[in-house]
Amino acid sequence: MTEHHEAQAIFAEYGIEVVPANVMPANGQTRAIATLDRIRNRHGEAHARFVVMTLSETANNKAFIDETSLWVISDMVRAAAKNHPELVENNVSAWFAFFDGLPLGWLQYWALDLDGVISKRHALGGMIYERMRRPFGALAVQPDLLDDRRGAA
Repeated sequence: MTEHHEAQAIFAEYGIEVVPANVMPANGQTRAIATLDRIRNRHGEAHARFVVMTLSETANNKAFIDETSLWVISDMVRAAAKNHPELVENNVSAWFAFFDGLPLGWLQYWALDLDGVISKRHALGGMIYERMRRPFGALAVQPDLLDDRRGAA
């Protein structure tokens, strides 16, 4: 694991223990150190820190720090920066509140049905982004009266 010392340091900073690949991670543990290293190399250290912070600071999601969750949170950070920049730049507490209420484990479980058809990362990204648009997108200001899920969260 020494070749991933930057990623190891980011996980340690947020209280996430890296366990060997043959160990099933418990709450607050991960074995996806190479994934975080790839995210850090591709998008920078600040981005990687924000991804880990999102998962570690939201109690509801600390148990789901794996390859898929790291990549999908990275995707959602980038999607929010593109479409809702005020959210990740000026309203981080709303960002964390959103993810704290997100049932990431259940969404990952539902995405298992799509295994072999659609990647879990992309399926989860779609599920999360739809949920993100409701409180932070244009629909939050001007609801679509014909929206089939306007009463759903």
